[in-house]
Amino acid sequence: MDMDDEDMAAFTALANPSVYVITAAAADGQRAGCLVGFASQCSLQPVRFAVWLSKANHTYRVALAARTLTVHLLPRNRHDLATRFGSLCSAETDKFDGLAWREGPEGALVLTDALAWFTGRIHDRYDGGDHVAFVLDPIAAHTKAAADDQSHQAALTLHDAGDITAGHPA
Repeated sequence: MDMDDEDMAAFTALANPSVYVITAAAADGQRAGCLVGFASQCSLQPVRFAVWLSKANHTYRVALAARTLTVHLLPRNRHDLATRFGSLCSAETDKFDGLAWREGPEGALVLTDALAWFTGRIHDRYDGGDHVAFVLDPIAAHTKAAADDQSHQAALTLHDAGDITAGHPA
């Protein structure tokens, strides 16, 4: 039985996972960040999380030289941050210019407007085709306290970000 691409598209359309902004800083001062839709906790003991970075993405190249990555969940009302990290290329634009961010553990880049974030040391990498999984061992995490307006506490999802065109070469 041959798989029908439309059936697979229909299957994935039913899921509405969160999207994440991944930031990377290399020892030589390079910094980058991108929007990703492929990420998940992948182990309970020890706790590990995998993020899949496109080989076409500049953030992937910076992540190869990094020791840590920071994974950010954005609040649903920050589509602008998703657009910035999803549609611009870090090789051509400093995505952090004018943004509220701070240095986190081991030189990590932490977006202060994130709903939640964690920094993880890169444990391993797995080639999956056009993306590479970076398996992370979390070393620090933070989640903002619930605000009075709960609508801003929902995480931005893949459907919310469906209008963003990738900013790296096809």
